[in-house]
Order: sequence, then structure tokens, then C-alpha cells
Amino acid sequence: MKAVGVKQLKARLSEYLRAVKAGEIVLVTDRDEVVAELRPPRQPPPPLESEDTLQALAEAGEITRARQSKGRWRWKAGGMGLEPGATQALLDELRADRTPD
Repeated sequence: MKAVGVKQLKARLSEYLRAVKAGEIVLVTDRDEVVAELRPPRQPPPPLESEDTLQALAEAGEITRARQSKGRWRWKAGGMGLEPGATQALLDELRADRTPD
């Protein structure tokens, strides 16, 4: 571990950054008081695969997994069982009150 004053750090910043990049910790001092640390960044954990992420969310109760695989999904578009024209007749009836006299 190295210690360096602010003035010297400013003058030789590249040198200290190379040391940090190599894994060293550099303490930055101001009037013999440590005011900062320069250290390599912590390595983030490797990203999970999407399937692992989904499984972890399901186990935590955040999501519910589909019961069927995506390849077996079937989409159906159906009406509400109304006679043809019933929707328009209902809209016409509702809008009748809005027509100006």
C-alpha cells in the first residue's frame, strides 16, 4: 500500500493509476491525513443467463412462470358472443343523449 500527498499525486497521476491498475491501493493524504483511497474497482458478478434470472425471480415469488412452453402457446381472438351489429347499436343508444337538439 502506497501513500501519496495531493500535490505529488497531481504531478505523477499516471504513475499512481498504473499502480492501482496493477492491483495496489494508494492512500491519498492531505497534510498527513488520509482523505481518499485509490483502488481497483470491484468486479461485478458475472451476468446470469436469462433462464437463471427468470428461475431466481420465480423462486423469490416475483414472477410466475408459464405452465406451457412458448412453442405451445395458442392465441385465439374471439368476440364476446354478441350478435353482429350489437356493439354499434349499444354505442348509438349511449350516444343518443349527446346529440344536440
